[in-house]
Amino acid sequence: MIVKEIEAKTVLVRSKLPDADYVVNPYTGCEFGCQYCYASFTGRVVNEPAATWGTYVYAKVNAVSLFEVELRRMRRTAGAPSLLLSSVTDPYQGAEKRYRLTRGILEALAREPYPGVVGILTKSPLVMRDVDVLQSLPGAEVGLTVTTTDDRLSRFLEVRAPLASRRLRTLAALHAAGIRTYAFVGPLLPHFRYDRDALDAVFAGLANAGVDSVFVEHINLRPYITQRLREVLDPEPANIQQVYRDASTAAHREALAAAIPELLQKYGLRLRLSKVLYHHERDRGSPLCLLAGRPHAAGDRRHDHRTVNRGLR
Repeated sequence: MIVKEIEAKTVLVRSKLPDADYVVNPYTGCEFGCQYCYASFTGRVVNEPAATWGTYVYAKVNAVSLFEVELRRMRRTAGAPSLLLSSVTDPYQGAEKRYRLTRGILEALAREPYPGVVGILTKSPLVMRDVDVLQSLPGAEVGLTVTTTDDRLSRFLEVRAPLASRRLRTLAALHAAGIRTYAFVGPLLPHFRYDRDALDAVFAGLANAGVDSVFVEHINLRPYITQRLREVLDPEPANIQQVYRDASTAAHREALAAAIPELLQKYGLRLRLSKVLYHHERDRGSPLCLLAGRPHAAGDRRHDHRTVNRGLR
């Protein structure tokens, strides 16, 4: 893992996300190296190709002092808009143990304390280190990304991220500490379309951890992500590759999204933004042909969900 230090020109950035007014990314890159991650495009700002995603982290060593300046300026003109740490990195990846940039930013907010929503999105139990600061922020909420309850599958797709079981325990611990929590179920793994028990287990696990609201998002299959998945899935059986090819279609998304309302009702969970999210408004079908390196025929396909789930492990 390559860790480099850089100085940022800005860290408090107006957001294009529907649920946050501003985002703060104390790092560029992410050591977790999740295979499905869309954020690998950010490597271009530090001259890192998409293929090296997960092998580098750039720490913005001036992030805390810069944030303090930008926060004061924002407060004068914009009131107390909602903030998110982070949108294209993990604010609690391993480098945070050394640099403490996320904690420094939270401490700057706590000095007021900041009255607006301060959201955290991470995959790391390291967030528990900062419970003391989070408890002093009236609008603090912490989300953890949970895509599966199967630790073997978690390790396969979320290479160096803390295992899914640890994330569920972290959500429970945060809830016990009085911190408002949520979960990000994204991406919805394609095989869930055929293995509803595995999908059910995710929502059951979140409810058991004290979560009461979730974001749910379909997998993002832009070409650079598809290329990465093609390489990862190349040794897998043909039916596994087929499931991921089918995930690019509107029919797949509709079938998978149709299962969500029942699970929300079953486990008493609220769907944030009131819909299952999707990065593209139109069906992009063709890029996933790359997964097998050849076109695939249209038509109905049947899958043994037990084989699909077992193959991915």
